[in-house]
Amino acid sequence: MNTLLAFTAASIALIVIPGPNGIYIMTRSAAQGHRAGLVSALGVETGTLVHIALAVLGVSVLIAASPVAFTALKLAGAGYLLYLAARAVLRASELDLGGGADPLPLRRVFRDGVVVNVLNPKVALFFLAFLPQFVTAGAGTAGARTQMALLGAVFFALALALDAGYALLGAAVRRRLGRRSGSTRRYGYAIGGIYLSLAAYAVVA
Repeated sequence: MNTLLAFTAASIALIVIPGPNGIYIMTRSAAQGHRAGLVSALGVETGTLVHIALAVLGVSVLIAASPVAFTALKLAGAGYLLYLAARAVLRASELDLGGGADPLPLRRVFRDGVVVNVLNPKVALFFLAFLPQFVTAGAGTAGARTQMALLGAVFFALALALDAGYALLGAAVRRRLGRRSGSTRRYGYAIGGIYLSLAAYAVVA
């Protein structure tokens, strides 16, 4: 129980620091409303579950040991963010700031959230470094994997709760922007710029 409490406290301290995932979720929510933001948050944290599973199975060790694999995954993630930036600019009707006719389907919002997070190798390496710190010594391979999976589930729940807050904050921004103008073009450029900045961060960070 002491280990679980310590892990929970450390996780909250890490999660509350705003990062690329939070910015991405707020951007999606500002573009299409709180439902899209919440679905995006669920997609992002589904990607987190993938990373946790990879850490538990040891696949993240392979990524950490291969600079080529790490770089390839990082560039793929940056490329996907560039695609999202271009789509925000070229298909502004999907932003739906003022109740547009062609919002992005929620299944695609979910998919984008999953892909953006899964293609971030730094997240994989984070869980590889973070989760084992709270595993009981002498637990054995099976015991260590079980503990890491349970700790990962706790992290997932905490992160999803905070991401929901980001989604609601983005929706509040959307309502304010929607009242100021009926045009989505300028917001398409703004949101595309945010995605472009996230892509640059993914490459150079």
